[in-house]
Amino acid sequence: MFSSLKIASKALRANKGRTALAILGIVIGIASVIIVFSAGEGIRRLVVGQVEAFGTNIIETEFRVPKKTATGRASDTEQGMAQAQGVQVTTLKISDMEDIDKLPNVARSYAGILGQEQVSYGNELKKSFLFGTSATYIDIDQSEIGIGRFFTDAEDRSLMEVAVLGAKIKEKLFGDSDPIGQSIRIRKQKFRVIGVMEERGAMAFMNFDDYVYVPIRTLQKKIMGIDHVMYIIHELNDVNLADETADEIRLIVRENHNITDPDRDDFAVITMAEMMKILDTVTGALTLLLLAIVAISLVVGGVGVMNIMYVMVSERTPEIGLRKSIGAKYSDIMAQFLFESILITLAGAAIGIVFGIIASYLISLLAANFGLAWEFAVPIRAYPVAIGFSLLFGLAFGLYPARKAARLDPVEALRRE
Repeated sequence: MFSSLKIASKALRANKGRTALAILGIVIGIASVIIVFSAGEGIRRLVVGQVEAFGTNIIETEFRVPKKTATGRASDTEQGMAQAQGVQVTTLKISDMEDIDKLPNVARSYAGILGQEQVSYGNELKKSFLFGTSATYIDIDQSEIGIGRFFTDAEDRSLMEVAVLGAKIKEKLFGDSDPIGQSIRIRKQKFRVIGVMEERGAMAFMNFDDYVYVPIRTLQKKIMGIDHVMYIIHELNDVNLADETADEIRLIVRENHNITDPDRDDFAVITMAEMMKILDTVTGALTLLLLAIVAISLVVGGVGVMNIMYVMVSERTPEIGLRKSIGAKYSDIMAQFLFESILITLAGAAIGIVFGIIASYLISLLAANFGLAWEFAVPIRAYPVAIGFSLLFGLAFGLYPARKAARLDPVEALRRE
């Protein structure tokens, strides 16, 4: 075995040009594997960090399309398609939140709805998202007031026309001027600016700095003409009781909505642990999909290895004949050429891993320049997968040329010299 390895290594060094070409295809494929794993881990950490920014001791209650199938509750995919088609659920109310707040493990909650309207001040006119929420939002969420204050529960209940501006929408409307006490117009109604939020940036695909925050009841009654909410966030006293509290919330909302069949739920209650599980599933599926695409480039690289090995066998036919004539066995020739193929792919894997790490680091720097909290990370599992792929393709694509070489008749082989 050692002698076969030595012969294989010597043969590859003697054909540096062809060896380099064969290695190149593997380098590209293995580098892609490392980049995919690093990107998957970076995306996972980015999204998890953004979700955790909303708080780690929370439960979310959100509306759900109550579509029942023959096998029970509709899948998440069917739910998403229904919502994308404009199906609305208007049964989740502020009164649900108030009932849930009576649970011993729920410290407080806030409800949320989103609208979009033209917001103006003087000659400045911008289309902006209106975020209607409860006064408790500022106490639960990680957002902070920059100047001024947030609205109160009393202002919410009395339908006061007050607004808190996100950092970017403040700059767009007021520039360097102080907006506190000034009035903006939302759908021809005046709203008094009472505060400006600290800059937060985009999180979970939402840019809070472009939001105009208004009391939820004011937005419902005076702007949107609705009485439902999109979701409710609950802050827990004891996160260890999250599952039990989630079950209690489900019972309350089902009773409020007169639901007796859980498959007909028009809402969903999601704990932080469930959110993380969903995120891991999504990022895992994305990584596998990208790996399947990368496998195509590895197949191309493997075909290149096979072609190079096939040429090597053709050029070294007399050498093979000579070795067999002096006693080399079928297994010796097989081992020599398989080792050559494996050495090519392992060398490609080593170089590919280095290039993949460098490329992944550059991607993280590029993402950071765009304001994303992208961590550079290559998970440990990426390395055995990369090496495993290289060994697999080395064996798979080196097998045919090796068998062809080992089956050569020594007399016929020597005649080609």
